Order: sequence, then C-alpha cells, then structure tokens
Amino acid sequence: MPNPRIKNEEQYQALRDKGYSKEKAARIANTEDAGEKGGKAKPYEQWTKDELYQQAKNIGIEGRSKMNKQDLIKALRNH
Repeated sequence: MPNPRIKNEEQYQALRDKGYSKEKAARIANTEDAGEKGGKAKPYEQWTKDELYQQAKNIGIEGRSKMNKQDLIKALRNH
C-alpha cells in the first residue's frame, strides 16, 4: 500500500532499491521537482536565496538563517 506522505512513490521505491535510507529517499521523492529528469530542474545557482532557504527549511538544514546563497547551495548539495 502506498504511503500517503510520499509524493512520488515510484521514485521513492527506486531510491530505496538503490540503497538510499528511508529518510533520504522520502526527502528526494517529496521535493517539488521530484520526478523531473534530464536536467529539467534548474540548478541551484539559478534559484533565488529565498528559494534555497525554503528548500533548506523543507529538508531540515540547521543554521540556514545565517547562511549566504553559496553556503545554502553547499549545504543542500551535501545533505
């Protein structure tokens, strides 16, 4: 039975099959651009600082309020 908290169940299952943790697979499958392939999602460098901040907030990155745009990009990529 699909989990109603997962926005993209197919992507979630594919990530779990690749060995991703439940938490990381859910985070990825629940992003706004989940399921977009082939570079359709714009790179973080093209996001505004507010968009980066909101994404960091959504996935629970601590210390985000003190980060500049480059710090937010780095934190998002390394999370």
